[in-house]
Amino acid sequence: MTVAPFSILRSHIVAAAWLAHIASGPIMAADQDITPLRPIQATTTDTTDRVDPSISRRLSLTERERLYDKVVRDARQLEMQGAQLRRLSVLLRPAVVHIDALKTSSRGRVSRDDEQEAGSGVITNLADEVVIITNRHVIHGADLANITIRLDDGREIQPSRVWTDADTDIGVMLINESHLPTARLAEGNGVQIGDTVLAIGSPFGLAHSVTLGIVSAKGRRDLELGEGGIRFQNFIQTDAAINPGNSGGPLVNLRGEVVGLNTCIASNSGGFEGIGFAIPISMVMFVARQLVETGTVSRAYLGVALDKTFTLATAHNLGMTRPVGARVTGITPGSPAEEIGLLPNDIILEFAGNPIEDDDHLVSMVSMTPTNQEVRIRVFRNGQPLSLEVTVASREAFEPPQ
Repeated sequence: MTVAPFSILRSHIVAAAWLAHIASGPIMAADQDITPLRPIQATTTDTTDRVDPSISRRLSLTERERLYDKVVRDARQLEMQGAQLRRLSVLLRPAVVHIDALKTSSRGRVSRDDEQEAGSGVITNLADEVVIITNRHVIHGADLANITIRLDDGREIQPSRVWTDADTDIGVMLINESHLPTARLAEGNGVQIGDTVLAIGSPFGLAHSVTLGIVSAKGRRDLELGEGGIRFQNFIQTDAAINPGNSGGPLVNLRGEVVGLNTCIASNSGGFEGIGFAIPISMVMFVARQLVETGTVSRAYLGVALDKTFTLATAHNLGMTRPVGARVTGITPGSPAEEIGLLPNDIILEFAGNPIEDDDHLVSMVSMTPTNQEVRIRVFRNGQPLSLEVTVASREAFEPPQ
């Protein structure tokens, strides 16, 4: 894989070179090596359904007309779905921007070592401001004057202020423009595996490209994302085609609501291979709203060390049938966990009403909780379930600034 097994969707301005490369390469049909399928046997009494297309030359004029009529009727159903996708494209494309960021190695001076990053972003309203949400890695290291935002109507603007969060790879840019089209954001985490989604962005610098796919999985939290990584993960996995340059662009449901922010891919080649990842919009908004309102992100803290290798054998020893939840291995002195009496070998099964899958899931859930909020947790201890109330603290009070 290109960066560990996963790569951030970094993209230099290489669209022309990339297009020239693929134009000079061999063209291969996707089904080149697939053995032709046998004709499907019809089960309906309609004689037009039993016609084998390979012998269509034998149809009478009347049969051909009947078959055309059926094709048109069936096509109308598919065209209704296609019309919805066209409407979504019309709605969302104007709210998606292309971003160029020149990251200078010598402040104020351009040199051959400078890096030009290309990405995407989505315009929305947040805390009574018009902002563009994107990935931190797209804009980090670039001065405001070296960030160019290209709108759908061809205008180019620059941000007046930028905030970023390294722990989630989320960036927010404040813009002094009014009456811009904005995207609607989905509420909560309603997106489900199998839902149809669209990805919009600038793959290889080709702005406002739209691709279609489904949500392949949720809750991907153990991606190795190279140097720096992303500390708090809870990715949506999708097979909608995303490539370098899609970073920061929206993942959209069929209602036109942004459900995620496209961020990284799993790839051997550095390009799309069917597995992409997006930050859920609930995490994006938890971070982005705080950045705009306060300039920083405050996260909750429980104060437990967790078992990252919670095995079936350990679960059996503790009286469980399978290793579900997060096993506590240590308690931070003075922490909320100590105050409520959590103990090593406690298994945290639920946090704030959410069933916990593993240690990474608990870390993600706690990090998305407002500080000083009272939360109910459900624990498995000595073969018995136990409910506790905990008031989570601020992580900054226990962890030194990074």
